[in-house]
Amino acid sequence: MKRIISVLCLTAMIAAFAPSQSSPGPASVDRSAASQSISEARKAIDDKPMEYAGYNLLAAALVRRAQERSDASGYAQAKDVVKKSLEIAPNNFDAEKIQVSILLGEHEFLAALDLATKLNQRVPDDVMVYGLLTDANVGLGNYKDAEIAAQWMLNLRPGNLPALTRAAHLRELFGETEGAYELLELAHQSTAPTETGERARILTQMGHLRLASGSTDAAEKLLQQALASFPGYPAALENLAQVRITQKRYAEAVVLWQQCDQAAPRAKHLFDRAEALQLAGRDAEAEKVFADFETKSLAESDRHDNSNRELVFYYADHAHLPVKALDIAKREYAWRHDVYTMDAYAWALHVNGHDEEARTQVEAALALGIRDSKIFTHAGEIALKLGDRATSQDYLQKAVSLHSIGSEQARLVLAQLSATSGPR
Repeated sequence: MKRIISVLCLTAMIAAFAPSQSSPGPASVDRSAASQSISEARKAIDDKPMEYAGYNLLAAALVRRAQERSDASGYAQAKDVVKKSLEIAPNNFDAEKIQVSILLGEHEFLAALDLATKLNQRVPDDVMVYGLLTDANVGLGNYKDAEIAAQWMLNLRPGNLPALTRAAHLRELFGETEGAYELLELAHQSTAPTETGERARILTQMGHLRLASGSTDAAEKLLQQALASFPGYPAALENLAQVRITQKRYAEAVVLWQQCDQAAPRAKHLFDRAEALQLAGRDAEAEKVFADFETKSLAESDRHDNSNRELVFYYADHAHLPVKALDIAKREYAWRHDVYTMDAYAWALHVNGHDEEARTQVEAALALGIRDSKIFTHAGEIALKLGDRATSQDYLQKAVSLHSIGSEQARLVLAQLSATSGPR
């Protein structure tokens, strides 16, 4: 599964980077490149209301703004605009590509994969369709197919920026963190300063990688740069909150999660804020936020764009309702097998006493190569429950070595292991 990784770095270094196609805009949420593009598209529609191209421009800009703001309502707006484009010009290819982007934003990965596959059959050399195929397959956990699609992006247009960022994410999943970072650096260098949203996205991904590998100070610097480029960028706020957790600055993490929820209200932000409140010793507040999270998470649990993984961990670790945790985990696992869903499913199995099956699931997640301290910690605790102390210690030490979210729990379990090891 590493073929794309070795080929990609060389290709990216020697190739010309693809220019950005979005209109420039100042560094703020309200006047981002996406918002500027929305204004220009609306003017194009006013000038020529019966031409579909303006509607495609508007839909694409709405999708981009929804991605920047983590705002699900933007996808609904874009959907209406695409409908108008297709009424004017049925089956126009660009509108259907935007349809796939909307489905991806709504986490309808199966439907997105189906439509993207049909578009790929119609036009086999469209670079961005391969990007859509990559995203859908990653969401479902079809990593080999995602790798093949990303490689096609590079074969068709060497060094293009959308391929670099997708390949970087695959590299991270395959455990090649430094290689992923190198690709993101190249992508960042190729992005115009006026592309504030895109630069913030890439800087945030770079910060996330540094945090995941334990370089907290470097992560903070990158995330602050992202927020300077795009104030209030939700993904950067989320990652900065995680930095504060790692630094044990829990009160500041609580504030950052509140800012996340104000910028982009989502049930998962409530879960993360409640955990931060617990760490800050504010248990009564945490209990109220957890209750709010449960209500909102359950309300969206039948949708694919949900917070089911967080709900699994809430029921497993906080509410101590293991049967409910397993029910939610099974529901999610029924339609996607990405590494994070497999980890949540494994943990739900573990708290229900099904440790042999839990071990199979968590080791399948780790087999991809991912280096994630939480997953390593879960694998260690599951192995320990099965009496495999050597394997448990190995996983827990890997978690601790990353100095990231999950490392502290691994440290505690290792200490308990040492205390109960007895004389050799």
